[in-house]
Amino acid sequence: MELDFERCYRAVDSRDQRFDGWFYTGVTSTGIYCRPSCPAITPKRDNVCFFPSAAAAQRAGLRACRRCHPDATPGSPDWNLRADLVGRAMRLIGDGVVDRDGVPGLARRLGYTERHLTRVLTEQVGAGPLALARAQRAQTARILVEKTGLAVAEIAFAAGFGSVRQFNDTFRAVYGVPPTGLRARLRALKAPTAATGAGDGHGGPGAIAVRLAFRRPLPAAVLLGFLAARAVPGVEAATADAYHRALRLPYGPGAVTLTPHDDHVGAAFRLADLRDLAPAVARCRALFDLDADPAAVDATLGADPAFAAAVAAVPGVRVPGAVDGFELAVRAVVGQQISVAAARRVLARLCAATRPAADSDEPSPELVPFPGPAELLALPDAAFAMPAARRGTLRALAAAVADGTVDLDPGADRAALVERLGALPGIGPWTTGYVAMRALGDPDVLLGTDLGVRHGADRLGLPTAGSGLAGYAARWRPWRSYATVRLWLDTTDPTNGRNDRK
Repeated sequence: MELDFERCYRAVDSRDQRFDGWFYTGVTSTGIYCRPSCPAITPKRDNVCFFPSAAAAQRAGLRACRRCHPDATPGSPDWNLRADLVGRAMRLIGDGVVDRDGVPGLARRLGYTERHLTRVLTEQVGAGPLALARAQRAQTARILVEKTGLAVAEIAFAAGFGSVRQFNDTFRAVYGVPPTGLRARLRALKAPTAATGAGDGHGGPGAIAVRLAFRRPLPAAVLLGFLAARAVPGVEAATADAYHRALRLPYGPGAVTLTPHDDHVGAAFRLADLRDLAPAVARCRALFDLDADPAAVDATLGADPAFAAAVAAVPGVRVPGAVDGFELAVRAVVGQQISVAAARRVLARLCAATRPAADSDEPSPELVPFPGPAELLALPDAAFAMPAARRGTLRALAAAVADGTVDLDPGADRAALVERLGALPGIGPWTTGYVAMRALGDPDVLLGTDLGVRHGADRLGLPTAGSGLAGYAARWRPWRSYATVRLWLDTTDPTNGRNDRK
C-alpha cells in the first residue's frame, strides 16, 4: 500500500487492527516502532514516521515495542497478491532461504543479481534481503527465548545467527534488551506464554507452541471442513476444532497441530531441528491463508449480488494453501476426473507404500510426511492404483521437480510454473491453475472448468455455457481464487478437476 501519512495516521489514531502488517509506526521521540493497533497513547504527528516493513524500521535504528510486539503481526497481503520480484523474494525470505543459502542463493533462485535484488527490495520494502532475514531471525529468536528453556547459544544457532555475539547484538538492537534480560523479565512477571517448549522438560525435545496472528474474520469451521474432506490418513487429520499433520522441512521431519481461536491460530510444533521453526511457521501461515486481507476480498465479492448474501453470512473465507508444493501438485494430478473421496483413498495408498513395514498389524498413531519426489519415483507401478497414463504423469512430475525443471517453492515464478507444469504429459489448465492457486498462493485463479465450480455457479444463476463464467468472473479480479472457493462451498461434493484431459 502507499504510505500516505494522513491515511496511516488515522489508522494509528483509531487503533485499526486491519492495518497491522500493512505498515509499521515509528515513534522518533521514544525510538520504538509499533503496529498500527498498539494500545499506547497516539504519538504526536511530529514524532511519527511510517515504514513498509519491520526490517525498514529496524534499519532506521528503532526497536520493537514490547507492548504490541509489531514483529508478530500478520504479513502484508501485498506479498501474496504480487507475483513480481518483490513478492517472490518476500515469500522465499519468509521460508528461510537466506538463512540456508545466503543472499547469493536467494538471488540465484530468483534469477537476478544480488545487487539488483537488494536495490529493488530496498526501494519497495525499505530494506535489503539481509536486513529482512535479520528481522525474521530476531523474531524467531524472541519466540525461542520466550517459549523454551534453551541456552542462548542454542537459540542463536536455531534462529540462524552466525555467532552468539551477532545474536546478542541483534537482539539488543531490535528489542532493547539482551535475551537473558527478556527471559528474566518474563519469569519475574510469570508470563503465561513463557511455558512449554523445547529443552524445558515440559513439551519434550523440539516441542514449541506459538500464536499465529491473522486479520479477522476467519471462519475456522469452513477452513477445517475443507481440509478434513481432503485429509490423507497417516499424513494429516482434522477434527471440528483442530488440524494435525506431519511436515517435510528443510532440516528434517516435523509435525504440527493448528487450533483456531478468535484472535489467533495456536500452532503446536514438534521439530527434529529447531532451525526449521521459521519455515514451519511460514508454511502453516500459507496453509491457512493467514496473511490474507478479508476486508478487501469481501468488499469485491460482496459487491456482486450473486455473492452478497454468502459474504454477509460467512465473511472472511480463505483459500487453503499448502505446506509443500510437490505434495499439492501430486494431489492435483491424482484428483483429476475423480471425486475428493476417491482421490483421498488413492493418496492414502500411495503414501502407505512409501512407509516401512510396521512390526504390528495395528496402524501407527504417528503421522508421517507426504513422500517427496525421490520416494515417489522409487515406488513400483503397483503402488499407484491408477491408470497407467496418470501414473506416468506423476512420475514425470516427480522427475521434473527433482531435476529443477519445475519449481514449486513458495517464491516460484507463477507464469513460469504454469508453462513448465503444463508442458508435462497429462497436465492441463485445471491442474496448473489449482497448483498456482494453492501451492503458490495466486489469489486470482478461476477454475472455470471444474465441475464443482460450475455446479456452484449454476446454483447462483451465473452463466456457465461456453466462456460465460470466465467473462462474468472478470468483476471478481483480483480475487477469483476466493470466488472459486466460495463456488465450491455452494456444492455438496466439490470434485477435483473433471475436465483436465490434455
